[in-house]
Parts: sequence; C-alpha cells; structure tokens
Amino acid sequence: MGLFGRRTPPTARPGVEVLPPGERKISGGGEASRLWSDGFGRVGTRSLQILAVVAVVAVFGFVGTRLTLVVIPVLIALVLAAAIYPLVSFLRRRGLPSLLATWIALLTLIALLSAIVWLVVLAVVDQWDELQAQALDGFDSLQTYVQDLPFEITDEQIASVRESAMGLLQSDTIGSGAIAGVSQTADFVAGFFIMIVVLFFFLKDGPAMWEFLLRPFEGHRYERGRRVGAATIGTLGGYVRGTAIVALVDAVGIGIGLAIIGVPLVIPLSVLVFLLAFIPLVGATLAGILAALVTLVAVGPVEALIVVAIVVGVNQLEGDFLQPIVMGRTLRLHPLVILFALTAGTVLVGITGAVLAVPIAASIWRAIQVWDGPDLPARFARKKRSEEV
Repeated sequence: MGLFGRRTPPTARPGVEVLPPGERKISGGGEASRLWSDGFGRVGTRSLQILAVVAVVAVFGFVGTRLTLVVIPVLIALVLAAAIYPLVSFLRRRGLPSLLATWIALLTLIALLSAIVWLVVLAVVDQWDELQAQALDGFDSLQTYVQDLPFEITDEQIASVRESAMGLLQSDTIGSGAIAGVSQTADFVAGFFIMIVVLFFFLKDGPAMWEFLLRPFEGHRYERGRRVGAATIGTLGGYVRGTAIVALVDAVGIGIGLAIIGVPLVIPLSVLVFLLAFIPLVGATLAGILAALVTLVAVGPVEALIVVAIVVGVNQLEGDFLQPIVMGRTLRLHPLVILFALTAGTVLVGITGAVLAVPIAASIWRAIQVWDGPDLPARFARKKRSEEV
C-alpha cells in the first residue's frame, strides 16, 4: 500500500465486532448484562450501593452504641481537647516544655469542670425538689389560665402534658438522685478516667497521632487529610468555646432579670440556663419555660410574662448579635439539620448524644467544605448553577 492506499477501518478488521454509532459493547454479554445497563439497572445498582453504605454505617452505629463506655469518653475527650488546645499551643510558644504545657492545660480544664460540677451540686441538686415542686405548681396554675382561651384545650390534653413534664422532671437523667446515682456507678468512674487519660494524650500528642494516621497518603490526598483534620478540630474547638461564652451570657442576663423581678431560686435557674444552652434550639426553650413556670407560681402571671419577654430578648440578642461574632463560621447548619442531629443523638446516646451530635455534624460539614481545597468543597456539595429561590 502506498501513501494513498486504502486502509481497513479498525472496526472492520476480521474478528472485530462492528457496533452501530452511539452504542457501546457490554462486556460479559448476555441478557443479565443488558438488564443492568438500562435506566432501571443503573437505579438498581445505585440502590445496592446506597444499601451497602447504610449497612456499614448501621454496623458502626450499632458497635458504637454497644461500646459507649469507650466511644463516649473518647468523643468527649476529643471535643475538650479541641477546645483547650489553643492554650497548649500558647504555652509551647512561650517556651514551656510540651509535657508541662499539657499538664497545665489539663489541670486548668479539670479545675474548671470541677467548679461547674460543684456549682451544679450546690445550686441545683440541693434545691431540685423545691424547683421541681415550683415548676409543677406553675404548670397547675397555667392550667387555670388556658381554660379561658378562645380555642378549646381538653382536660385530657392538659393531663397528658402535665404527666410528660412530671416524667421529665422526675426522670432518671435529671435531679439529685440521678446525679448522685450516676456519680457512684463504676461505669461513670471508669468512663471519667478513660476520658482524662485520652484527653491527656490528645493534648500532648494530638498532631503526631494525626500525622501517623495520614502515613498511607501522599500528595493531594495527604494535603486533604491535613485540611480535614485542621477544619474538624477548629470547628469542634470553636463550637465549644463559643457555646460556653454564649451560655454564660445567657445565664448572667436571664439571672439578672430574674433577680430584679424577685423570682426565687435564681441561682439554680441560672445554672440550668447555662447547662441547657449546650443543647441547641431546644435548650434555651426548656430553660425559659422552667423559669416562667417558677415565676408564675412564686410571683404572678404578669411577672411570668416579663420573664418570657426577658428570655426571648436574650435569645434574640444571642442569635442575631452574639453567635455571629463568637461562633463565626463554626456552626453553619440549617436548623432542620440541627434538629435531625439532636434527635438522632438523643435516641442513640441520650442527653450526651444531644450535646455531642451538633458539633460532630458541624465538623463533618466543615470537612466537606474543605475536601478539595481550602475554599473548595467536595464535588457533590459545590454549587452547579445559580440557586435562586
């Protein structure tokens, strides 16, 4: 053949199957392969993949719920380490040895947590029976007011709500008996010491541990691991520090308002406001309802409405002014996502899950936001078009 000689097209060579334009050969042949290649087949394949992922997540979730004595202390230690690690870094930059800086930060945190527990025991546990009685009496007083509303509320509905409130106030997770009982159990003591030991090593060797876990990765995968680690720890630490500041402001603001009005049990109510502030969305609402009920029975309906206004005002100030400044980009989650995370955490682990679910969800979302670059989210989370609604 010369330069202008006719050449056989590759698809026309002997032994090569010629396919019509636009079609591709299905390797493996057969009717089964054709079934899995059409639209329904692709949907089935994706469904099987999703079911496999869900099964893996369910297995990890099941194992985690069975190993709460280990998983929960480790998660709490991780959150606390993320919150206090800036202090360790500051002390190291000042020239302190790593071990000494770790001990100073750890002892500072233990002293702070001990002071909070002591305040809870002193202010809440010793007066819990009185606080519980005041809240239930306030609910009974509220019952007489709602009977005059333009819409009908049956006695059965009121009784059901009252029983639910009584069950919450008298539950095994709230009250002096619960706190005293939990503090005496071997599981609590074991979990506490596991948390302290893990927290110590997280503070001392946290970056080295993460580098060890990243050893299998190179290049852009290694850089991604470093970004995800930094984003996760930054989100967890920022959430805890910001929530603590917001909770303290809420407790002080609402406590001052209650003291001015003359509400009894100001200190235990303020402490409960501080503690419940760590549960997003519902915590502040529960604290406000409890304070209003106590005010209703102890002072009067007008003062109770003033307390409601104070709680709403403080929460509005927190949401519109304080949180954007203190939290920044730490908690950019839709309220519906927060609600789902709270529900899932509460169902799986109880009150501890309600506290930990939201920062963990926020950390996961932040990791997705830096998956492909410092300001480049993972492909599925990127905006593909103008999203105007």
